[in-house]
Amino acid sequence: MKRTINLKIEECDAGKRLDQVIAAKCMNLSRSYIQKLIKEENCVSVNGNFGKKTKYPVSFGDEICIRLPAPKSLEIEPQNIPLDILYEDADLLVVNKPKGLVVHPANGHYCDTLVNAVMYHCGTHLSGINGVLRPGIVHRIDKDTTGSLVVCKNDNAHLCLSKQFRAHTINRTYRAIVYNNFSEEEGTIDKPIGRHPVDRKKRKVMPETGKRAVTHYRVLDHLNHKFNYIECRLETGRTHQIRVHMAHIGHPLLGDAVYGPDNVKFKDLQGQTLHAKTLGFVHPTSDEYMSFNAPLPEYFEKLLKTLG
Repeated sequence: MKRTINLKIEECDAGKRLDQVIAAKCMNLSRSYIQKLIKEENCVSVNGNFGKKTKYPVSFGDEICIRLPAPKSLEIEPQNIPLDILYEDADLLVVNKPKGLVVHPANGHYCDTLVNAVMYHCGTHLSGINGVLRPGIVHRIDKDTTGSLVVCKNDNAHLCLSKQFRAHTINRTYRAIVYNNFSEEEGTIDKPIGRHPVDRKKRKVMPETGKRAVTHYRVLDHLNHKFNYIECRLETGRTHQIRVHMAHIGHPLLGDAVYGPDNVKFKDLQGQTLHAKTLGFVHPTSDEYMSFNAPLPEYFEKLLKTLG
């Protein structure tokens, strides 16, 4: 059954973005979901007119109508896929994602993902804000990236964590092995990232059209063969951010077939050497700061010994 929400713009909200105003007044809807509704046909109207952009500046007295689509039947099934659980309570689940596991299903591929695994583990206790294909998923890491990832069991936890991600207050620290020696032991990459103009599956530094992306890095160890073991702390969280930023400054990740060189092969190395080591956030119920550390996977430890 469809549901309709009607809003009238107050003077204090005049000039603000359409998606921003809706998000502030509809706390049970995520900003990303609101943006999706605005882009879809006949879901969000301003004074009876559809087709407004997410950045549309609203005016005092504007009447906004939001038509929420009827819930879709779930097209994915729970699967008994083992989970490496770092922490769990009534609100959330923190897992150590293994290499090769896709976080959520996509159209035409509904099985063998982290979502299938958490659905089996949590049953119906997952947030529904990000839609039927992403129950519980508030953020993601790449298929071949390992490490810490939080899953939300209810909408309140999801909204709380989403706000922290948007405010860039989540502590996300990664470990990586990269090519080439550094001239400085630490630094900050502040370069906008956008979708690649030719290859739509890739991202690249786009100074004019990209979204702000900031990565802080420091060298942990100088390895043989001109490789370096580094730590990266995300200030923002763009798609492929660390991989794109490090490649941009001449230090692509070892094993990265998309952004790195292909002239060096390592036996049994699947994808980039990138591990989400630390994840820290304020708990949605207790309001206490919590931090979780995922141990380096075995393949990563072996590479450090081989290259050390």
